[in-house]
Amino acid sequence: MYKIEIEKEEAVKIRKAMSSEKNKNTYRRMQAVALRGEGRKNAEISEITGFNHRWVCHLCKIYCAEGLAGLGKDGRKGGNHRNMSEKEAASFLANFEEQAIKGQVITIDDIAEAYDIAVGVKHASLSTVYYLLHKHGWRKVAPKQYHPGRASNEVIETSKKLTKS
Repeated sequence: MYKIEIEKEEAVKIRKAMSSEKNKNTYRRMQAVALRGEGRKNAEISEITGFNHRWVCHLCKIYCAEGLAGLGKDGRKGGNHRNMSEKEAASFLANFEEQAIKGQVITIDDIAEAYDIAVGVKHASLSTVYYLLHKHGWRKVAPKQYHPGRASNEVIETSKKLTKS
């Protein structure tokens, strides 16, 4: 394992940049790296900033590789990764709604296949399609596995015995 060194001159530059920083998370990252440049140990920096001592080392690596811009990056990706807008999704489901009104049976596999073609990406799971259907108020309607007026199993067995010759 190698030791990452931050020079005192760099710590001064970081402190100057900290004075104009508005994002508190970026400020804390800069503070951790500046303290390291001022000669503090990771354990001390951890107590001051509240970061884990390993994270302090990681922040110093990021600073050495990318500079101040690397400390300003937020690793989160964001939450809106939808493949279709609301209007596109509504028009996509309108085709299946017409089929359902006509009485055709629509399965999730049919909708998922059409969705993959429309989006241009093959999805490994059906959760995306289930989410889309739920969001647009669709519900699962499945036929019963047996006829509701079906005779009981005892009556069926008795009938079989009577019809055998």
